[in-house]
Amino acid sequence: MTSTHAFWLAGRQATGETSFDVTSPWDGRIVGTVSVPTDAQVEEAVAAAHAVRDEFAATPAHVRAAALDHVSRRLVERTEEIAQLISAENGKPVKWARGEVGRAVSVFRFAAEEARRFNGGEAQRLDTDAGGQGRLALTRRFPKGVVLGIAPFNFPLNLCAHKIAPAIAVGAPIILKPAPATPLSGLLLGELLAETELPAGSWSVLPVENDRMPALVQDERLPVISFTGSDKVGYAIMDSVPRKHCTLELGGNGAAVVLADFARDEDLDWAANRIATFSNYQGGQSCISVQRVIADASLYERLVPKIVAAVEKQVTGDPSDPATDVGPLVSEDAAKRVEAWVEEAVRAGAKLLAGGKRDGASYAPTVLAEVPSDVTLACEEVFGPVLTVQRADGEEAAFAAVNDSKYGLQAGVFTHDVQTAFRAHRALEVGGVIVGDVPSYRADQMPYGGVKQSGVGREGVRFAMDDYTYERVLVLTGLAL
Repeated sequence: MTSTHAFWLAGRQATGETSFDVTSPWDGRIVGTVSVPTDAQVEEAVAAAHAVRDEFAATPAHVRAAALDHVSRRLVERTEEIAQLISAENGKPVKWARGEVGRAVSVFRFAAEEARRFNGGEAQRLDTDAGGQGRLALTRRFPKGVVLGIAPFNFPLNLCAHKIAPAIAVGAPIILKPAPATPLSGLLLGELLAETELPAGSWSVLPVENDRMPALVQDERLPVISFTGSDKVGYAIMDSVPRKHCTLELGGNGAAVVLADFARDEDLDWAANRIATFSNYQGGQSCISVQRVIADASLYERLVPKIVAAVEKQVTGDPSDPATDVGPLVSEDAAKRVEAWVEEAVRAGAKLLAGGKRDGASYAPTVLAEVPSDVTLACEEVFGPVLTVQRADGEEAAFAAVNDSKYGLQAGVFTHDVQTAFRAHRALEVGGVIVGDVPSYRADQMPYGGVKQSGVGREGVRFAMDDYTYERVLVLTGLAL
């Protein structure tokens, strides 16, 4: 995997004048060399997408659905190859990379299904008042225009899929910018799209540098922006283009609440193992990884040792080894940042219960207790394999602790009580409440997104399709209703 990769310009391969190397965060080897589009090539891609927007919007549903089905099938056929690629460029353990490919398979399949049934139209009688006699309104949805999709490094295939698939499903051209650290998976999606009969210009995959993004963001021919990444960058984009439609999937500070009724030994074993796994999967580099455990005081002393033991059983090491649970972070700088935040918390009085060691880009699965509320680790998204534990005196205090964060993406609530589940759904200031499990659960067809500084808008195939389109009403007159 050391060849030079062309990018995809208006549906065809192209190369620019410069290139950069993609390196493995595990061992530093060069995974691939990627060609970078010139300014003129970026302009060509945007102009082509803008020019084809009406044609693409009018493309028959079966054509778009067939293309999406094709990509889904081809992902299945190349699962192992793609999983190895994700693991190499991202450092993700191959066991998790295989799961990511499987999720992308589903995303394109869901999009194909939705493309076939989307926009059937809703009819509404208007003769409910005298002035509407003989009138019928038909409401359908139409693309807002070309989508600029900006994807992150942590799910380099599936989060590209969540930009591309809904856009194709509604007939919106898309310019995809993959993350500079992990562009190879997005470029591979371009390879599969090129095998379809989608109109030329309806899609491009451009691995441009981050410092070239402001010009794309500002381009009036790209009225829809779908961004996944940090809250700082996301809101800077939104603030710079207040008249554009922006979907922002930003950070989180995922909390798992374990309430007093979840007290049997088998309950606590389940909670501890789920928390240990999903505070560390993807190296903790997931917006909905477990960062905080808020345990009822009545079971705190029983639960915490189980969590620590489960965390210490996580297998760390070479991401290409199927036995590995936790690989490196995306870079050594990322691991150094996590290390600095943990050291700050310990200096401020936090107790280190497990981990706390860095080796290059790898950081050991870590558990801390008694973390002061004003340290960085308590306030920000750690995006690393670090977990904090704290007591709460009852349900109300636990829910208040969840809400004591600028983020609000998802929360997990371990309880057997359906009334408690509904109270959690009402009380917690998050985009999703997962009952009986960690906040890290995501099904790719469900609405996914947050509140507060976790973003605006929703992904999940059908919900992104709604985001990329707007309602247009047609009124028919003189009908015998």
